Amino acid sequence: MKILVLNCGSSSLKYQLIDMDNEAVLAKGLCERIGIEGSKLTHKPEGKDKYEVESPMPDHKVAVQMVMDALVDPVHGVIADTKEISAVGHRVLHAGQVYSDSIVVNEDVKRVIRECFDLGPLHNPANLIGIEACEAAMPGVPNVAVFDTAFGQGMEEKAYMYAIPREYYEKYGIRRYGFHGTSHSFVSKEALKFGELDPKAGKVIVCHLGNGASISASIGGKCVDTSMGLTPLEGLIMGTRSGDVDPAVIQSICNKEGKTVNEVLDILNKKSGILGMSGISSDFRDVQKAQGEGDHNAHVAIEAFIYRVAKYIGAYVAAMNGVDAIAFTAGVGENDKPIRGAVCSYLGYLGVEIDDEKNKVRGERAMISTPASKVKVMVIPTNEELAIARETLALV
Repeated sequence: MKILVLNCGSSSLKYQLIDMDNEAVLAKGLCERIGIEGSKLTHKPEGKDKYEVESPMPDHKVAVQMVMDALVDPVHGVIADTKEISAVGHRVLHAGQVYSDSIVVNEDVKRVIRECFDLGPLHNPANLIGIEACEAAMPGVPNVAVFDTAFGQGMEEKAYMYAIPREYYEKYGIRRYGFHGTSHSFVSKEALKFGELDPKAGKVIVCHLGNGASISASIGGKCVDTSMGLTPLEGLIMGTRSGDVDPAVIQSICNKEGKTVNEVLDILNKKSGILGMSGISSDFRDVQKAQGEGDHNAHVAIEAFIYRVAKYIGAYVAAMNGVDAIAFTAGVGENDKPIRGAVCSYLGYLGVEIDDEKNKVRGERAMISTPASKVKVMVIPTNEELAIARETLALV
């Protein structure tokens, strides 16, 4: 069975075609700048040269068709006909409180995705367009929605409720949902296996660190808590997102700068975080380079990021009354030795000991703690596409 996995962003579309008999990736690629001048498809078939095509993509429907054409291309393709695709798995950002598990798409599922546009304005509309484009391109082929919020649905009420009038939860579903859920679910389960922990009682903290960053706590792979909230803005300092701030900061900036709430939220989402603190870039590598050259603001931005990660780990150790393993994943988590080491330097009270040589690993699964460490610390590359494909396979 071959499953196509689509991850539609506001102006992008990532995809993988996976043979589920052996979970081999047959092809993967990216459509960039959808709806923007300079649209490009980059297609990477397994065992063949990379294929790039620059062509207008006014919408995701055109992008999906270009992906289909690339997959069956006589030279660059990997299948003879799109009929070889048994199902399509879609990453969908938000389903509110309606769906807590992956589901085969029907009209009601599409309705829920549409009704959550306000909770995921950049992603939900694109996710729905991707689903409908696949329905048009491959009639009769099942589409499966895998929700980014599903993992967070495992939280108890004490963890997901905000201390605001309950009517806002009851009327509008305002609560903590959590995001990066597919990644957290995949990595937490892999950490249980890799660390040889109790599959039902193993306590794992996953640090998904990148331009978007979040932390989760789970027991036996079930979410106990997660750092993102109603939207992906809450929690850690990120590339351009502020993470946790006093809500009165918004009122203060509105009053002093004459801005609307929406304008300030745009600043908190797109102009804050590492970018806002450093004044240099949202890319950690650029800011670390400036830090190495003695830039004070860059130094404070990186140190604040590390400090916030360490604080969340401490909070989640308390929430679970212990921890068996800490797993680093995503772009920074998988590749940045100094940040991993600096985070773990705060964790001596847990008996964490890092092997400096093992911590040099980049993008590979590895145990980076010493045998004497009381907590297993590991690097586990995330694979959201494979997780989506597995969910899709289970349903179809």
